[in-house]
Amino acid sequence: MNEVAIRPYRPADHGAGRNLCAELATHHGVLYADPGHGGADPGAAFEEYLTRLDLSGVWVAEHPVDGVVGLVGLIMDGSSGQVEPVVVARTHRGQGIGRALLGRVADEARRRGLEKLTVRPQARNEQALRCLHAAGYDVLSAVELTLDLHPGGGSGDRDDVALHGVRFRS
Repeated sequence: MNEVAIRPYRPADHGAGRNLCAELATHHGVLYADPGHGGADPGAAFEEYLTRLDLSGVWVAEHPVDGVVGLVGLIMDGSSGQVEPVVVARTHRGQGIGRALLGRVADEARRRGLEKLTVRPQARNEQALRCLHAAGYDVLSAVELTLDLHPGGGSGDRDDVALHGVRFRS
């Protein structure tokens, strides 16, 4: 991790940011056995993301050889902030880059006097959940439930998660 620098996003980072968002969408498609997740161009959502009026900052992790290998953004909502997205290139995961990106966005939230910072990982993304917990995101503040309207309850195997003694599919 020592060789990776966390810095503000620049317009020249657009292609790398788009690729990272496409990689994230593809990863979510694998997690949920939905190869069409993200549509025909999963990186296209990055352009829409950059136009959000509540987007307050974007930072990248830059490797001296591989270029931009991570991205994190801060969405403002009054005195709260939301981390969206946080993504590290698959080839660079497990090196502390995600934690460094999360630390940078948390520093910015503190600097701006925000009261809390939240993040909404996919329920099945165990690796992300463990990383976020290790980075200090240990307060369970909300639960989002879904009614799956696919015939047969959707595709792919689902893991069960227990919360307050109630079992949920993830």
